[in-house]
Amino acid sequence: MRSLFAFCLTVSTALPVWACERPVCLVEADSLHLARHVTFDDLPSGFGVGRQIEGILDQNGVRFGERFSGQSLTVQGDFDGVEGTASAPLTLLPGAPGETLGILRLMRTSVLQGHGPRGFPRAEAVGEGAIAAIFDYDQSAISLDIRGGELGEATVTFLSRDGQKIDTHTLGPLSETSHGFLRQHRKSDIAGILITNTDPEGIALDNLRFDQSAILGWLR
Repeated sequence: MRSLFAFCLTVSTALPVWACERPVCLVEADSLHLARHVTFDDLPSGFGVGRQIEGILDQNGVRFGERFSGQSLTVQGDFDGVEGTASAPLTLLPGAPGETLGILRLMRTSVLQGHGPRGFPRAEAVGEGAIAAIFDYDQSAISLDIRGGELGEATVTFLSRDGQKIDTHTLGPLSETSHGFLRQHRKSDIAGILITNTDPEGIALDNLRFDQSAILGWLR
């Protein structure tokens, strides 16, 4: 019992409590205590251009695609661009054949990447496509790892269940780093995220963590 109390006290004091001046704050990923951890290590993968995924990728508590209903895909050089307002309710869409998602093996881990306009299996497409994710339940905080960044930029847009934009963060210059995001007042209304990038070598996603509500529930 003492150990459980000590754990709860540690978690409660470690949760970020500072005021957030924008709708979603960028915080240290390690400062967030999140119950769910999604990796891609159990999915078929490969080195080089990796393995293609067609359609929607369904994982524990979250699904991945290219964009959301109501949004349109644009071409920005070798990269995907996404424009427009998502429709209500927020609905995930896959990309065209060869232009959705892929799983790439990097040493001892597998990562999720989007295929850009050049399409699979061209190397120029790897990591240059949009990635959208929709959560089963609305979130107040998430963290994720960016893999493969080479000093370019990535944009992370946070969306509510009715398709409205909550906030957008531009990250860069990119390197292989972890990023944490905390909703103002810990409000649980982040239903989905959209990630695009203009990094010279493209990027991939790994170690998506979410579900702060489960941790807070243990403390009650």
